[in-house]
Amino acid sequence: MKANMGSADRIIRILIAVIIAVLYFTNIITGTLGIILLVAGAVFLLTSLVSFCPIYAPFKLSTILKKK
Repeated sequence: MKANMGSADRIIRILIAVIIAVLYFTNIITGTLGIILLVAGAVFLLTSLVSFCPIYAPFKLSTILKKK
């Protein structure tokens, strides 16, 4: 697995995951939608920690900024 996520992408995903978790555990989002969003938040957090997004790979996308 080659890293394909830049810092900004990772930070945004972590923030989204934290927001979803807070909304879920404060019962603002509940039920099936809450569980789906919580799973999505967990995926965002995991991909941020490993700096690799499997959805980017087949399209050869990368959000890593390259220095010129």
